[in-house]
Amino acid sequence: ATTAQAWQALHEHVSGLKKLHMRDLFAAHPRRFEDCSIEAAGLLLDYSKNLLTPRTLDILLDLARAADLAGWIEKMFRGEKINVTERRAVLHTALRSDARDRVLCDGRDVVPDVVSVRDACCRFAESVRSGARRGCTGRPFTDVVNIGIGGSDLGPAMACEALRPFGAPHLRMHFVSNVDGTHIAETLKLLQPETTLFIIASKTFTTLETMTNAQTARQWFIEASGREHVAAHFAAVSTNREAVSAFGIDPASMFGFWDWVGGRYSVWSAIGLPVMLSIGERNFRDFLTGARDMDAHFRSAPFARNVPVLLGLIGILYRNGFGCQTHAILPYDQYLRRLPAYIQQLDMESNGKHVTRAGSPCGAATGPVIWGAPGTDGQHAFFQLIHQGCALIPADFLAPAVSLNPLGQHHKLLMANFFAQTEALMNGKTEDEVHAELAAGGMRPAEIEFQAPHRVFEGNRPTNSIMFRQLDPRTLGALIAMYEHKVFTQGIIWDICSFDQWGVELGKQLAQAITAELDGPEPVNTHDSSTRGLINTWKRWRKG
Repeated sequence: ATTAQAWQALHEHVSGLKKLHMRDLFAAHPRRFEDCSIEAAGLLLDYSKNLLTPRTLDILLDLARAADLAGWIEKMFRGEKINVTERRAVLHTALRSDARDRVLCDGRDVVPDVVSVRDACCRFAESVRSGARRGCTGRPFTDVVNIGIGGSDLGPAMACEALRPFGAPHLRMHFVSNVDGTHIAETLKLLQPETTLFIIASKTFTTLETMTNAQTARQWFIEASGREHVAAHFAAVSTNREAVSAFGIDPASMFGFWDWVGGRYSVWSAIGLPVMLSIGERNFRDFLTGARDMDAHFRSAPFARNVPVLLGLIGILYRNGFGCQTHAILPYDQYLRRLPAYIQQLDMESNGKHVTRAGSPCGAATGPVIWGAPGTDGQHAFFQLIHQGCALIPADFLAPAVSLNPLGQHHKLLMANFFAQTEALMNGKTEDEVHAELAAGGMRPAEIEFQAPHRVFEGNRPTNSIMFRQLDPRTLGALIAMYEHKVFTQGIIWDICSFDQWGVELGKQLAQAITAELDGPEPVNTHDSSTRGLINTWKRWRKG
């Protein structure tokens, strides 16, 4: 697609866009909101506050057609092996399937297996929630600790936090991911062994960080309760039955998933067991339903009215047309405070690539840096740069119409800020407006001349507004699936494989080699001078 005529047309078109101002686009088109907003799967996308015209959308849609986006969407849903470097299907969408669906992978319907594992997880979760499954002393579980990393941590941790109002009040959820001993140590301080359930999430049961933390948790438990009770307090999400059994976990408490499930797309699978434990079977099935609703919209809606496709194309406009290097995720909902980190992994691990599917250098810049924080905290931290900095930073603003905690004026004030920020970023404030405002406040002309340049906002800062009625399991499912499909759309247009993550592996390989060198006091004489110097300094300081 990067060599297509539409790609060249985009670059030529953007030079004209840079001369426009969104204030003028709104003035010339009173129905801009109505024409540039879509509702799907319970979400409203307003993309009117972007630097685009009907001609811009035509060019972007030409890019999608040139990349055969429609064909690739069907390949994904049909179970073709579009993860080309690992020769795997990409079927996280099948994890949301209804039992009546049929999804083939290598000629075999995967839905029965998906439903079987899902039902087993739900039975396990309900037994813990109801108190039927208890700890070794007969007391019900009060705490659940999920030990994983990457997608085995970020997905369930984000979802449990987002859906906390729907969680079981008698179960506290904890997540340990960092191999820094402080993470597991500080978590264990809060727990009693006889009422704690551990979930070890590692497909191979060999992930270094996860298994290091898991062994520490196991030893802590054994010292308090005995080795013979490990099986009552540990469960696994893995496919390595032998290693799980050797750890002391009953294979009946092991739940598997498949090689066509990427880690960052796995919260819908058994990796979502902590979410099931927290919110229960019915709410978890609603979570899947919301994602399935978005899947159906993505697969069937025309691209000009397709929420994930439009988000992806607008992102292409700024990343490649305007050269924007970052994109902000700004949820105006405290329960979504971990969403920016989740989208950060989803997007950057998927599309942080420099070669095409065929292995040649990319003809265009790929994934942007994703970052963000909840509003209104972000307004008092980094919004200054978004408003008046030199970089153009596109942003997604997300908010619920109805709060799950309707206290006093809180939500009205929150939403006032949500509406005001996107309007301010779009309109800005002209020099004439600043002069008039300062003069009305009684400021002397000489002081106005000095102050005015500091108070001018150029505006024209792009935003998408994503609003929903209330944050519930079904809405969260639709929201996550929307971003999954946005990332997929961009990966197809950039002609990259969004489903591998080889860049994660190099550091792991080197760390394994270095681990052995850290034993003993002797200095090392390998590596480059910097790495060698750091290791040897660490050895001296540790010895001292």
